[in-house]
Amino acid sequence: MPRRIMYLQLKTGYDTDRGPSWIAWVRFSKTWRTAYVHGRELRRWPGLYDANFVDVDTGDEFWLSGPKRDRTDGRYSSAQPVVDGDAAAGYAAFLRGAPATKLAD
Repeated sequence: MPRRIMYLQLKTGYDTDRGPSWIAWVRFSKTWRTAYVHGRELRRWPGLYDANFVDVDTGDEFWLSGPKRDRTDGRYSSAQPVVDGDAAAGYAAFLRGAPATKLAD
């Protein structure tokens, strides 16, 4: 299963770009339509207003995207995401120019 360092933000229950956000390793299905992160199974869902994935168990909406090297991941907010401990080294390498993708072990 491929995995990638991603920016993700919870959209449900928050105003535009006000929800908590993270930089985390995200595993994807072979088709890249399902993402697995923080114990959640997220499915790509077209046609949402401000999100692109939905938690299959809770219905919570999320925005997932590749991180930006200039750290401007929030579209309308300058709040910085929490970097997961296991993603810190990979994210630091990404900020120095390494790719955000890596095949899982």
